[in-house]
Amino acid sequence: MKIAPSILSADFGNLEKSVKLVETAEWLHVDVMDGHFVPNITFGPVVVKGLRTYTNKVLDTHLMITNPTKYIKEFIKAGSNRITFHIETTNNPLEVIRLIRSLGAKVGISIKPKTSVDTIIDLLPFVDQILVMSVEPGFGGQKFMNDSLKKIERINQLKEEYNKDLLIVVDGGINKETALLCKKAGADVLVAGSYIFNSENPNERIRTLR
Repeated sequence: MKIAPSILSADFGNLEKSVKLVETAEWLHVDVMDGHFVPNITFGPVVVKGLRTYTNKVLDTHLMITNPTKYIKEFIKAGSNRITFHIETTNNPLEVIRLIRSLGAKVGISIKPKTSVDTIIDLLPFVDQILVMSVEPGFGGQKFMNDSLKKIERINQLKEEYNKDLLIVVDGGINKETALLCKKAGADVLVAGSYIFNSENPNERIRTLR
């Protein structure tokens, strides 16, 4: 199990300190929001570039934005290793996948809670990860939606036929209890923000999730 602390819950007054507090994690998850696709605004490539100066960890950038192709190059140039875009934001997902690959990053597709797994089945052979949103994207600290477990189970079954190397990432409402449910359903990577950073010992929380 890989753990990806979401910097959405980090201390933006001292990101370098926050990164050091989660040194035992494999990835850092970067939630990019545009105030249009989701009702919140976070940060752009400049923050990713700053993070890259503090850490050599995998930067897993989640684009919750309406026009991902417009900004993908800048986020990869800033230091993102993995780029995940939302299937709901494009009519030509293969074009987005090819663009990310051509720029040397790993590719992920994300689905919102109300989006069916059926919308992404044909794309499974072409991506590195599927991000299952277990809350409505936009804000941290939300309650885990149990319906997402069925999606994780289904994608885990589809992996056998379409892409055995596919990683299933789960983001939203992750804590000690929901992490175990996700693991049993077939998750490979857990994204957690408030559960990790709103703690006196973030690395202990990471160990608990793992």
